[in-house]
Amino acid sequence: MRSHTRRRALALLAAATAAVPALGGAPAAQARPAPPARVAPLGADFLWGVAASGFQSEGHAPDSNWSRYVAQGKTADPYLDSVDFYSRYRSDVALAANLGARVYRIGIEWARVQPAPGVWDENGLRFYDDLIGAITAAGMRPMLTLDHWVYPGWEVDRGGWADPGMVANWLANARTVVDRYAPANPLWVTFNEPSIYVLHETRYGGISPADAPAMFDRIAQAHNSIYDHIHAVQPGAMVTSNVAYIPAAEDAVNGATLVDRIADRLDYIGIDYYYGLSPETLAASASFTELWKNPLQPEGIYYALQHYARRYPGKPLYVVENSIPTENGLPRADGYTRADNLRDTVYWLQRAAADGIDLIGYNYWSLTDNYEWGSYTPRFGLYTVEVLTDPTLTRTPTDAVAAYTAIIRDGGVAADYRPTRAPVACSFVDGLAGCADPVTVPR
Repeated sequence: MRSHTRRRALALLAAATAAVPALGGAPAAQARPAPPARVAPLGADFLWGVAASGFQSEGHAPDSNWSRYVAQGKTADPYLDSVDFYSRYRSDVALAANLGARVYRIGIEWARVQPAPGVWDENGLRFYDDLIGAITAAGMRPMLTLDHWVYPGWEVDRGGWADPGMVANWLANARTVVDRYAPANPLWVTFNEPSIYVLHETRYGGISPADAPAMFDRIAQAHNSIYDHIHAVQPGAMVTSNVAYIPAAEDAVNGATLVDRIADRLDYIGIDYYYGLSPETLAASASFTELWKNPLQPEGIYYALQHYARRYPGKPLYVVENSIPTENGLPRADGYTRADNLRDTVYWLQRAAADGIDLIGYNYWSLTDNYEWGSYTPRFGLYTVEVLTDPTLTRTPTDAVAAYTAIIRDGGVAADYRPTRAPVACSFVDGLAGCADPVTVPR
């Protein structure tokens, strides 16, 4: 998920956008269709979902790189037990089912299921057995993430991603997980946001900057290998490694480091989209700790989808993560509510589908607030949780709960819906395409 350790990725973005005409995202050969007066709902097969990760939400954390970063005082807040999803997963799964969600994304924590080399913990595996069973019993399809930035403490001691044996160790665990859970017919995410994973590890000391290229090499090798294994045991599987979409610099950041190297082993393109970029916001400094101050641009999700639809024609797209950050759940300074942002975003999903983009699913990040990689201040959840002040960890619905329930029920926003925020006249999310041929809303 989003993290204030995007510092280096956004620094690269800033350098790239200084010469934005040279970037990808060329204008379309033909003018964009006129905006429709009415938008059609997304189809009955569309996968509406929610998302979470293991370490960020489970609590009761075993020894790992991240538990050590916390113990070493490298984070703003202590971890505690996060929102204690480990104990409360059944009620959280019920909350997702009550929304009408069809997909529930979770992570299978390597540190929880393999506490020592060659040793798998049956108690840890049974937790995921029960969790996946609860998801499927509630009528939802699991989306399983194999690596959401966390690995066991014993692998830390071997050097983490600087360890030449990391790929073999990672694959031993991943194959165990795949063999156990392939019968549940999950969607698969191998690595969550690999570019941000590498930046995290560099910032927190898991690897040195000199080790970053090797980490990318090893992630690509691990992804390609486990992709083949997944397809061997689950024919027809759908596998991705989701990207943290970087406006204007997507190909320079994600394409060059990984996507181009695994593209033939991606059954769908998983996209995480949060923030936009335009001439008005280009000069502003992005905040890496106060995420709620970063510029929102809901129509940017259209451009992000457009980028990958053009780059990899024929591959379906799935928004694996999207939402809006607030500061401790307080109203945003720009007045944007969680519900309005969600409806505006979904409008642009419907517009993308109407323009022929093969979009198969959307996950809201996240069902509940959780530990945002060092801090409980940024809030992204449909349900807010006051981890530091409420020992009951009550899940309090935001206004987006009712909004998302209606969206899922109706397949989108109403046919005559108009976004509460007009699209910018020039967007850099897909290079210059959003300036040469910007999206518009009918009057």
